[in-house]
Amino acid sequence: MSDQPKPKLKSIKDYVEGLAAQEAEAASAPAPEAAPEPRQQMAPSGRRARTVARLTAVQALYQMEISGVGVEAVVREFSDHRFDADLDEGETLGAADEAFFADIVRGVVAHQRDIDPAVVKRLASGWRLERLDATVRAILRSGTFELAHRPDVPTEVVIDEYVELAKAFFDAAEAKFVNAALDGIARDVR
Repeated sequence: MSDQPKPKLKSIKDYVEGLAAQEAEAASAPAPEAAPEPRQQMAPSGRRARTVARLTAVQALYQMEISGVGVEAVVREFSDHRFDADLDEGETLGAADEAFFADIVRGVVAHQRDIDPAVVKRLASGWRLERLDATVRAILRSGTFELAHRPDVPTEVVIDEYVELAKAFFDAAEAKFVNAALDGIARDVR
């Protein structure tokens, strides 16, 4: 993994189109033999809303780190101006679970003193959190918050969602790193 990988996300529109394709594929798949536990049941649109919330939480945390804007200001900005805004040619980001988004962003800030050491514990010897790309830090902080403070969200869902986000922004090496780090953090906190 390089010191400062460059995000490769072509556009938010591409990411949202990928979500729509996954949602369509899931809708056409045969039903599982056994229904999942009730807390895990969520309509595809609900899952997509949480995926969009995670994406925007990572963006908000990145924005906070780069610009120094406070948590309440960034939550308000995203609620007032980013959700359901046009991306390109009349297409929107899609519905987001705004309460879930705000919980992640506020939770990362409120628990950062616990989150950062949990992430650092999973870095290679000699690596500092500051050495990671700001987007990777935001992904790891968000995932760690969910693993440590949202027991209602299954471990596999948290890890998979943030690995997919890493794949959207970076090459395979960073996605593998995010996977390994979050897997280790999950073992530590759950």
